[in-house]
Amino acid sequence: MENQENNSGQLQIELKEEIAQGIYANLAIIAHSSSEFIVDFVRVLPGMPKAGVKSRIVLAPEHAKRLLRALEDNINKYERVFGPIRIPEERPFAALSNVKGEA
Repeated sequence: MENQENNSGQLQIELKEEIAQGIYANLAIIAHSSSEFIVDFVRVLPGMPKAGVKSRIVLAPEHAKRLLRALEDNINKYERVFGPIRIPEERPFAALSNVKGEA
């Protein structure tokens, strides 16, 4: 992938076809250290005892905060057009205490 600035100073970003299709995930696990945030996107399937990490994103703390703000902005725009996003009552995240990772 080539990212370069053109003469007008705009960044050109290439989106390859295999990336453009996306990967479905229905769980995100976030960890952090003093220097980075790690977001693992996981696909959990009903009745399956194992779930696979489909993508891992590593961000500097400043970029994690920018991502948070961008998500908030986009959720607000979405809800103005389509109405509030409702989150059904879910089991507390404590249910994930038995999650074990493997490298």
